[in-house]
Amino acid sequence: MNAVLKEDTQHKSVLLSESIDALRIVPSGTYVDATFGRGGHSRAILEKLSDKGRLIALDRDIDAIRASVSFQQDPRFSIHHCAFANLKVVVNDLQLNGTIDGILMDIGVSSPQIDTAERGFSFQKDGPLDMRMDQGAGISAADWLNTASLEEIAKVIKQYGEEKFGTRIANAVLEYRKEKPLETTAEFAQLIDKAVPVKDKYKHPATRTFQGVRIFINGELKQLETGLQESIDVLKSGGRLAVISFHSLEDRMVKRFIKTHSQGAKYPSKLPVSQSMLDKGKIIKAIGKAIKPSADEIGTNVRARSSVLRVAEKL
Repeated sequence: MNAVLKEDTQHKSVLLSESIDALRIVPSGTYVDATFGRGGHSRAILEKLSDKGRLIALDRDIDAIRASVSFQQDPRFSIHHCAFANLKVVVNDLQLNGTIDGILMDIGVSSPQIDTAERGFSFQKDGPLDMRMDQGAGISAADWLNTASLEEIAKVIKQYGEEKFGTRIANAVLEYRKEKPLETTAEFAQLIDKAVPVKDKYKHPATRTFQGVRIFINGELKQLETGLQESIDVLKSGGRLAVISFHSLEDRMVKRFIKTHSQGAKYPSKLPVSQSMLDKGKIIKAIGKAIKPSADEIGTNVRARSSVLRVAEKL
Protein backbone atom coordinates (compact mmCIF):
# COMPACT_ATOMS: atom_id res chain seq x y z
CA MET A 1 0.00 0.00 0.00
CA ASN A 2 1.29 3.47 -0.89
CA ALA A 3 1.94 6.00 1.86
CA VAL A 4 -0.97 8.30 2.67
CA LEU A 5 -0.32 11.88 1.60
CA LYS A 6 -0.35 14.58 4.24
CA GLU A 7 -3.41 16.80 4.58
CA ASP A 8 -3.29 20.32 3.13
CA THR A 9 -4.08 22.34 6.23
CA GLN A 10 -4.92 25.42 4.18
CA HIS A 11 -7.92 23.80 2.51
CA LYS A 12 -10.77 21.85 4.09
CA SER A 13 -12.71 19.57 1.80
CA VAL A 14 -16.46 19.90 2.27
CA LEU A 15 -18.66 16.89 3.15
CA LEU A 16 -15.53 14.76 2.98
CA SER A 17 -16.56 11.63 4.89
CA GLU A 18 -20.12 11.77 3.53
CA SER A 19 -19.00 11.92 -0.11
CA ILE A 20 -16.39 9.18 0.31
CA ASP A 21 -18.94 6.93 2.04
CA ALA A 22 -21.42 7.64 -0.77
CA LEU A 23 -18.97 6.35 -3.39
CA ARG A 24 -18.91 2.97 -1.62
CA ILE A 25 -15.30 2.49 -2.64
CA VAL A 26 -14.04 -0.90 -3.81
CA PRO A 27 -10.29 -1.16 -3.02
CA SER A 28 -9.40 -2.42 -6.51
CA GLY A 29 -11.78 -0.02 -8.26
CA THR A 30 -11.25 2.87 -10.66
CA TYR A 31 -12.47 6.32 -9.59
CA VAL A 32 -12.55 9.86 -10.94
CA ASP A 33 -12.12 13.03 -8.89
CA ALA A 34 -13.48 15.41 -11.51
CA THR A 35 -12.57 18.53 -9.50
CA PHE A 36 -9.17 17.92 -7.87
CA GLY A 37 -8.77 21.36 -6.24
CA ARG A 38 -6.14 20.79 -3.58
CA GLY A 39 -6.67 17.07 -3.40
CA GLY A 40 -8.67 16.61 -0.20
CA HIS A 41 -11.18 14.23 -1.73
CA SER A 42 -8.50 12.54 -3.86
CA ARG A 43 -6.43 11.87 -0.76
CA ALA A 44 -9.38 10.26 1.00
CA ILE A 45 -10.16 8.06 -2.02
CA LEU A 46 -6.53 6.92 -2.28
CA GLU A 47 -6.58 5.93 1.38
CA LYS A 48 -9.26 3.38 0.57
CA LEU A 49 -7.70 1.97 -2.60
CA SER A 50 -5.39 -1.04 -2.76
CA ASP A 51 -2.36 -1.21 -5.03
CA LYS A 52 -4.72 -2.43 -7.75
CA GLY A 53 -6.97 0.63 -7.47
CA ARG A 54 -6.79 3.68 -9.70
CA LEU A 55 -7.71 7.36 -9.34
CA ILE A 56 -8.04 9.74 -12.28
CA ALA A 57 -8.19 13.43 -11.37
CA LEU A 58 -9.22 16.42 -13.48
CA ASP A 59 -8.92 20.17 -12.96
CA ARG A 60 -9.06 23.16 -15.29
CA ASP A 61 -6.97 25.32 -12.92
CA ILE A 62 -3.22 25.11 -13.58
CA ASP A 63 -2.57 26.00 -9.92
CA ALA A 64 -4.38 22.80 -8.94
CA ILE A 65 -2.26 20.80 -11.36
CA ARG A 66 0.89 22.28 -9.80
CA ALA A 67 -0.44 21.49 -6.31
CA SER A 68 -0.80 17.81 -7.25
CA VAL A 69 2.96 17.21 -7.52
CA SER A 70 3.14 15.07 -4.37
CA PHE A 71 0.21 12.94 -5.58
CA GLN A 72 1.96 12.25 -8.86
CA GLN A 73 4.50 10.08 -7.05
CA ASP A 74 1.68 7.57 -6.47
CA PRO A 75 1.42 5.08 -9.37
CA ARG A 76 -2.32 4.72 -8.75
CA PHE A 77 -2.87 8.42 -9.51
CA SER A 78 -2.97 10.49 -12.69
CA ILE A 79 -4.16 14.06 -13.26
CA HIS A 80 -5.34 15.84 -16.40
CA HIS A 81 -5.50 19.59 -17.04
CA CYS A 82 -9.06 20.00 -18.27
CA ALA A 83 -12.56 20.83 -17.14
CA PHE A 84 -14.82 18.01 -15.95
CA ALA A 85 -16.93 18.52 -19.07
CA ASN A 86 -14.04 16.68 -20.79
CA LEU A 87 -14.57 13.66 -18.55
CA LYS A 88 -15.57 11.31 -21.35
CA VAL A 89 -12.64 12.32 -23.58
CA VAL A 90 -10.13 11.59 -20.79
CA VAL A 91 -11.72 8.25 -19.88
CA ASN A 92 -11.96 7.21 -23.53
CA ASP A 93 -8.30 8.11 -24.10
CA LEU A 94 -7.42 5.85 -21.18
CA GLN A 95 -9.62 3.10 -22.70
CA LEU A 96 -11.67 2.94 -19.51
CA ASN A 97 -15.12 3.90 -20.79
CA GLY A 98 -17.84 1.97 -18.96
CA THR A 99 -15.44 0.69 -16.29
CA ILE A 100 -15.50 3.57 -13.78
CA ASP A 101 -16.67 2.59 -10.28
CA GLY A 102 -17.32 6.11 -9.01
CA ILE A 103 -17.13 9.80 -9.87
CA LEU A 104 -16.93 12.71 -7.44
CA MET A 105 -17.70 16.29 -8.48
CA ASP A 106 -17.17 19.21 -6.08
CA ILE A 107 -18.75 22.02 -8.08
CA GLY A 108 -17.87 25.72 -8.04
CA VAL A 109 -14.99 27.90 -6.93
CA SER A 110 -12.42 26.47 -4.50
CA SER A 111 -11.14 28.04 -1.30
CA PRO A 112 -7.61 28.57 -2.71
CA GLN A 113 -9.12 30.40 -5.68
CA ILE A 114 -11.15 32.65 -3.38
CA ASP A 115 -8.25 33.26 -1.01
CA THR A 116 -5.78 34.25 -3.74
CA ALA A 117 -6.42 37.94 -4.46
CA GLU A 118 -4.69 37.75 -7.85
CA ARG A 119 -7.35 35.35 -9.14
CA GLY A 120 -10.08 37.98 -8.81
CA PHE A 121 -12.82 35.79 -7.34
CA SER A 122 -13.29 37.59 -4.03
CA PHE A 123 -14.91 40.94 -3.32
CA GLN A 124 -13.14 40.87 0.05
CA LYS A 125 -9.63 40.82 -1.45
CA ASP A 126 -8.49 43.49 -3.89
CA GLY A 127 -6.92 42.12 -7.04
CA PRO A 128 -7.28 42.00 -10.84
CA LEU A 129 -10.88 41.38 -11.88
CA ASP A 130 -10.19 38.06 -13.59
CA MET A 131 -12.42 35.22 -12.25
CA ARG A 132 -11.25 32.65 -14.81
CA MET A 133 -10.72 29.16 -13.43
CA ASP A 134 -8.43 28.46 -16.37
CA GLN A 135 -6.42 31.63 -16.81
CA GLY A 136 -5.04 30.37 -20.10
CA ALA A 137 -8.45 30.37 -21.77
CA GLY A 138 -11.43 32.65 -22.32
CA ILE A 139 -12.06 36.27 -21.44
CA SER A 140 -11.56 37.83 -18.00
CA ALA A 141 -14.44 39.33 -16.04
CA ALA A 142 -12.94 42.79 -16.47
CA ASP A 143 -12.68 42.47 -20.25
CA TRP A 144 -16.27 41.26 -20.47
CA LEU A 145 -17.71 43.90 -18.14
CA ASN A 146 -15.90 46.64 -20.05
CA THR A 147 -17.36 45.60 -23.41
CA ALA A 148 -20.72 43.88 -22.82
CA SER A 149 -24.03 45.65 -23.34
CA LEU A 150 -26.36 46.81 -20.58
CA GLU A 151 -28.78 44.01 -21.44
CA GLU A 152 -26.09 41.31 -21.40
CA ILE A 153 -24.70 42.38 -18.03
CA ALA A 154 -28.14 42.70 -16.43
CA LYS A 155 -29.20 39.27 -17.73
CA VAL A 156 -26.09 37.53 -16.37
CA ILE A 157 -26.39 39.14 -12.94
CA LYS A 158 -30.10 38.33 -12.69
CA GLN A 159 -29.99 34.83 -14.17
CA TYR A 160 -26.78 33.45 -12.69
CA GLY A 161 -26.48 35.64 -9.61
CA GLU A 162 -30.21 35.67 -8.81
CA GLU A 163 -29.74 39.36 -8.03
CA LYS A 164 -32.95 41.40 -8.36
CA PHE A 165 -31.04 44.66 -8.74
CA GLY A 166 -29.19 43.40 -11.81
CA THR A 167 -30.31 46.24 -14.06
CA ARG A 168 -29.25 48.88 -11.52
CA ILE A 169 -25.83 47.26 -11.22
CA ALA A 170 -25.48 46.97 -15.01
CA ASN A 171 -26.30 50.66 -15.37
CA ALA A 172 -23.68 51.47 -12.76
CA VAL A 173 -21.08 49.47 -14.71
CA LEU A 174 -21.80 51.39 -17.92
CA GLU A 175 -21.64 54.73 -16.10
CA TYR A 176 -18.35 53.78 -14.42
CA ARG A 177 -16.64 52.66 -17.60
CA LYS A 178 -17.40 56.00 -19.29
CA GLU A 179 -14.68 57.42 -17.06
CA LYS A 180 -12.27 54.46 -16.89
CA PRO A 181 -12.29 50.69 -17.38
CA LEU A 182 -13.17 48.43 -14.49
CA GLU A 183 -9.94 46.72 -13.46
CA THR A 184 -10.06 45.45 -9.87
CA THR A 185 -12.34 43.49 -7.56
CA ALA A 186 -12.42 46.40 -5.11
CA GLU A 187 -13.70 48.79 -7.81
CA PHE A 188 -16.41 46.34 -8.82
CA ALA A 189 -17.47 45.59 -5.24
CA GLN A 190 -17.68 49.31 -4.35
CA LEU A 191 -19.69 50.01 -7.52
CA ILE A 192 -22.16 47.25 -6.60
CA ASP A 193 -22.43 48.48 -3.00
CA LYS A 194 -23.43 51.94 -4.21
CA ALA A 195 -25.86 50.61 -6.81
CA VAL A 196 -27.83 48.25 -4.52
CA PRO A 197 -30.51 50.29 -2.69
CA VAL A 198 -31.53 47.62 -0.16
CA LYS A 199 -28.87 45.68 1.74
CA ASP A 200 -29.12 42.12 3.09
CA LYS A 201 -27.68 42.22 6.60
CA TYR A 202 -26.47 38.62 6.21
CA LYS A 203 -24.71 39.04 2.85
CA HIS A 204 -22.31 41.51 1.29
CA PRO A 205 -24.12 43.40 -1.53
CA ALA A 206 -21.61 42.06 -4.07
CA THR A 207 -22.11 38.37 -3.22
CA ARG A 208 -24.73 37.51 -5.83
CA THR A 209 -23.23 39.64 -8.59
CA PHE A 210 -19.75 38.18 -8.20
CA GLN A 211 -21.32 34.72 -8.25
CA GLY A 212 -23.29 35.46 -11.41
CA VAL A 213 -20.37 36.95 -13.33
CA ARG A 214 -18.08 34.10 -12.26
CA ILE A 215 -20.56 31.42 -13.36
CA PHE A 216 -20.96 33.14 -16.73
CA ILE A 217 -17.25 33.73 -17.35
CA ASN A 218 -16.46 30.06 -16.67
CA GLY A 219 -19.54 28.58 -18.35
CA GLU A 220 -20.12 26.65 -15.15
CA LEU A 221 -23.71 25.54 -15.68
CA LYS A 222 -23.00 24.26 -19.18
CA GLN A 223 -19.93 22.49 -17.80
CA LEU A 224 -22.10 20.88 -15.13
CA GLU A 225 -24.76 19.83 -17.63
CA THR A 226 -22.16 18.18 -19.86
CA GLY A 227 -20.25 16.59 -16.98
CA LEU A 228 -23.39 15.03 -15.51
CA GLN A 229 -24.39 13.49 -18.82
CA GLU A 230 -20.90 12.17 -19.51
CA SER A 231 -20.73 10.61 -16.06
CA ILE A 232 -23.53 8.23 -17.03
CA ASP A 233 -21.66 7.19 -20.15
CA VAL A 234 -18.39 6.34 -18.39
CA LEU A 235 -19.73 4.69 -15.21
CA LYS A 236 -20.06 0.92 -15.04
CA SER A 237 -23.31 -0.68 -13.94
CA GLY A 238 -23.53 -0.14 -10.17
CA GLY A 239 -21.05 2.75 -10.35
CA ARG A 240 -21.84 5.82 -8.30
CA LEU A 241 -21.92 9.55 -8.94
CA ALA A 242 -21.55 11.95 -5.99
CA VAL A 243 -22.01 15.66 -6.63
CA ILE A 244 -21.41 18.47 -4.12
CA SER A 245 -22.93 21.82 -5.07
CA PHE A 246 -22.94 25.17 -3.31
CA HIS A 247 -25.85 27.22 -4.57
CA SER A 248 -29.41 26.73 -5.74
CA LEU A 249 -28.78 26.91 -9.49
CA GLU A 250 -26.31 24.03 -9.34
CA ASP A 251 -28.31 21.95 -6.89
CA ARG A 252 -31.52 22.32 -8.89
CA MET A 253 -29.68 21.15 -12.00
CA VAL A 254 -28.24 18.10 -10.23
CA LYS A 255 -31.58 17.25 -8.61
CA ARG A 256 -33.43 17.58 -11.93
CA PHE A 257 -30.82 15.48 -13.73
CA ILE A 258 -31.10 12.62 -11.24
CA LYS A 259 -34.89 12.77 -11.27
CA THR A 260 -35.13 12.84 -15.07
CA HIS A 261 -32.81 9.88 -15.59
CA SER A 262 -34.29 7.80 -12.77
CA GLN A 263 -37.79 7.91 -14.23
CA GLY A 264 -38.95 5.21 -16.60
CA ALA A 265 -41.05 5.42 -19.73
CA LYS A 266 -44.31 7.34 -19.42
CA TYR A 267 -47.68 5.95 -20.48
CA PRO A 268 -51.28 7.15 -20.18
CA SER A 269 -52.54 6.50 -16.63
CA LYS A 270 -55.22 3.96 -17.61
CA LEU A 271 -53.06 1.96 -20.04
CA PRO A 272 -52.17 -1.51 -18.67
CA VAL A 273 -48.39 -1.87 -18.80
CA SER A 274 -45.88 -4.29 -17.29
CA GLN A 275 -43.21 -3.33 -14.77
CA SER A 276 -40.53 -3.97 -17.39
CA MET A 277 -42.21 -1.45 -19.68
CA LEU A 278 -42.32 1.09 -16.86
CA ASP A 279 -38.65 0.49 -16.07
CA LYS A 280 -37.57 1.05 -19.66
CA GLY A 281 -35.59 4.27 -19.94
CA LYS A 282 -34.34 4.30 -16.35
CA ILE A 283 -30.60 4.91 -16.35
CA ILE A 284 -29.79 5.76 -12.74
CA LYS A 285 -31.40 5.71 -9.34
CA ALA A 286 -31.14 8.26 -6.57
CA ILE A 287 -29.34 7.06 -3.44
CA GLY A 288 -30.98 8.53 -0.36
CA LYS A 289 -31.89 12.17 0.09
CA ALA A 290 -29.78 15.30 -0.24
CA ILE A 291 -27.02 15.40 2.39
CA LYS A 292 -26.03 18.65 4.09
CA PRO A 293 -23.08 19.40 6.38
CA SER A 294 -23.37 18.90 10.12
CA ALA A 295 -23.37 21.77 12.57
CA ASP A 296 -19.90 20.69 13.66
CA GLU A 297 -18.54 20.94 10.11
CA ILE A 298 -20.10 24.35 9.57
CA GLY A 299 -18.61 25.44 12.89
CA THR A 300 -15.10 24.60 11.70
CA ASN A 301 -15.56 25.57 8.04
CA VAL A 302 -18.11 28.29 7.40
CA ARG A 303 -17.80 27.82 3.64
CA ALA A 304 -19.48 24.44 4.01
CA ARG A 305 -22.78 25.97 5.14
CA SER A 306 -24.46 26.06 1.70
CA SER A 307 -23.12 22.76 0.40
CA VAL A 308 -25.40 19.90 -0.69
CA LEU A 309 -24.41 16.36 -1.67
CA ARG A 310 -26.57 14.29 -3.99
CA VAL A 311 -25.78 10.70 -4.97
CA ALA A 312 -26.94 8.46 -7.81
CA GLU A 313 -26.09 4.94 -8.98
CA LYS A 314 -26.04 3.69 -12.56
CA LEU A 315 -28.43 0.82 -13.21
